[in-house]
Amino acid sequence: MYQNRLGEETSPYLLQHKENPVHWQAWDADALAAAKTEDKPILLSIGYAACHWCHVMAHESFENPQIAAAMNDKFINIKVDREERPDLDAIYQNALALMGEQGGWPLTMFLTPEGEPFWGGTYYPPEPRWGRPGFPQVLDAISAAYRQDRDNVMKNVVALRDALKRLEQPQRGDGVAPELFDSIAERLLREVDPLNGGIGHAPKFPQCGIFELLWRGWKRSRRDPYREAVTRTLTTISQGGIYDHLGGGYARYATDARWLVPHFEKMLYDNAELTSLLTLVWQETRDPLYAQRVAETIGWLEREMTHPEGGFYSSLDADSEGEEGKFYVWSEAEIDAVLGERAALFKRYYDVTAEGNWEGHNILNRLQSPDLADDKTEAELARCRELLLKVREPRVRPGLDDKILADWNGLMITALAEAGLAFDRAEWTALASRAFAFIRDQMTGPDGRLRHSWREGRARHPATVDDYANLCRAALALHEATADPAYLAQAKAWVAVLDRHYWDNQGGGYFFAADDTTDLIARAKTASDAAVPAGNGTLVGVLTRLDLLTGDDGYRRRAEAILGAFSGELGRNFFPFATLINNAELAQKPVQIVLAGDPADAGFAALRRAVYQVSLPNRVMLAVKPGEALPSSHPATGKGLVAGRPAAYVCEGPVCSLPLTVPQALTDALGELR
Repeated sequence: MYQNRLGEETSPYLLQHKENPVHWQAWDADALAAAKTEDKPILLSIGYAACHWCHVMAHESFENPQIAAAMNDKFINIKVDREERPDLDAIYQNALALMGEQGGWPLTMFLTPEGEPFWGGTYYPPEPRWGRPGFPQVLDAISAAYRQDRDNVMKNVVALRDALKRLEQPQRGDGVAPELFDSIAERLLREVDPLNGGIGHAPKFPQCGIFELLWRGWKRSRRDPYREAVTRTLTTISQGGIYDHLGGGYARYATDARWLVPHFEKMLYDNAELTSLLTLVWQETRDPLYAQRVAETIGWLEREMTHPEGGFYSSLDADSEGEEGKFYVWSEAEIDAVLGERAALFKRYYDVTAEGNWEGHNILNRLQSPDLADDKTEAELARCRELLLKVREPRVRPGLDDKILADWNGLMITALAEAGLAFDRAEWTALASRAFAFIRDQMTGPDGRLRHSWREGRARHPATVDDYANLCRAALALHEATADPAYLAQAKAWVAVLDRHYWDNQGGGYFFAADDTTDLIARAKTASDAAVPAGNGTLVGVLTRLDLLTGDDGYRRRAEAILGAFSGELGRNFFPFATLINNAELAQKPVQIVLAGDPADAGFAALRRAVYQVSLPNRVMLAVKPGEALPSSHPATGKGLVAGRPAAYVCEGPVCSLPLTVPQALTDALGELR
């Protein structure tokens, strides 16, 4: 007799379902063995803690005793947190796509006892609705097909098995030709909403990789449409309802074209990617809005999303008290009661009316007038926000998913290190260093290899290529920020693990899962970005930097092999490959900046600050102390101090500038680069 076993898990999402009458099992050997023993199909449900429609389906179906009884009778029911097991989620999302269905969460898949998919979907209502069958009818039909029409079920299994196998063999190519950077940017520019920014129409996601690609297009060409596409998007997002104007941080996406109505969950990875992009663009525009949003988002991270020992939590739910967005919205009467005579000013700037702008409520936003006001007005509005935040604090809060994920933490650590350098905020670099130490110390197993997820003292689940890729990038960002050689050594050690357990010796590129991850039916290999950047794309940049920093051209050859493994895909559909494309440009056109001198010297510090006055997406920085030597292959080898003074050298390809000892001269030289 089975029972619900989710109470044994650490995932907040799985624990949300521990009281369901469904006999949920975790994905493990026991559950898979039970399906084989009883010859029952597996009902696999994948979601995550901040997922609104996951909560809806749970309430409508999984808490329903009659539906639960049918599930328990006909299936072995397995619940998976897609954030804990992105390797499993990727396989079954791909399977659903191969069936011609739109993916998403909750993911509802039906599998053979061997774990092979034969049918699936996403959300199902408890009765027929919106042209979708009711979940009980789906259960009956799938169970009957498995019992009575096994031959057709197995035809589906074989077809999907073969198709999933083909996904392990992406289209090879000869790398990314230089002319492709501009042609792809030009094509993507046409997809940008010229009025509201963002890609296409509703719903809208930030798509930071694509907008970095467009920003790179601006840096190469100085064509205004590229710059306008990026700045309009960042400004509209930052003044829209997708941004939490009181507490800081961005929601996952907007349900409308104007970025007014968010899907209210806040994810660590979105805020990391937006912090990085805002920082990169601010370095050129000096837009005070971007600086404010970076500082406020990091403030939110410190206040609400940081474990006492340093790691960063995963997400905040969209719902509170069973209602989406309830924690964040306001009535006009509430605003009036809190702000009194200040209310009129605040309501004018933040679009607050008696009727509301969303379902009778007000989502705070500044879309009607996104430009910042004069300093006096902005100071008064800031005081209003402080008062409202204090009043909001006692409300029932959205659920916190406090598990710590290696890959998402890597993204945020990199963002913090970059922002710390650009804004000269040492405390942000310290926050990044502390989180890095947590991941390194708490999420490394006895075998010396990373684990993907940590909660309540338990590091669990095999690391993916994204975990290693993002943490290697974080290590190199912290090496740049601190000049501590331990970070460089750690990045090299992690790449060695990747080469040993993830590299495809036949086709090149890294598999998503390690060679000793045993509970998967396929090993995906992809460079397509999903909700987070693709690990293979990120690793092109990591390996390029390691080559330039160490002089070991084995790293360069690995980066070229990744590009060869996936570049043929760009001819089919380049849209999901922004991270790969951006790092391919870094590999082809790195800007190497060497600072020679004692880091404690005031002149060295001034030159270092000058570097970060310029937006340089292809920057590779190396500090050389007196007595240290550059790699013999480095174009600046042999160069150093000038008359005992710190000096900078800017190198493109094999050619380096004359020594630059004046900070403004260094900033000017970097600003002229294309």
